[in-house]
Amino acid sequence: MHLAFEAEDINRAIEDLEKENIPVEPIRVDELTGKRFTFLCDPDDLPLEIYGK
Repeated sequence: MHLAFEAEDINRAIEDLEKENIPVEPIRVDELTGKRFTFLCDPDDLPLEIYGK
């Protein structure tokens, strides 16, 4: 289980996170929807998902 956030612009969201030195996994593509998504970890090392709109 994880928490997911929808991003209007996934590239911008990743850029903003990386500016804050937050590691983000490479972008993947959801086979069912064709939408792009990625994962990162919160401070407790729990997974968070960013899903492109």
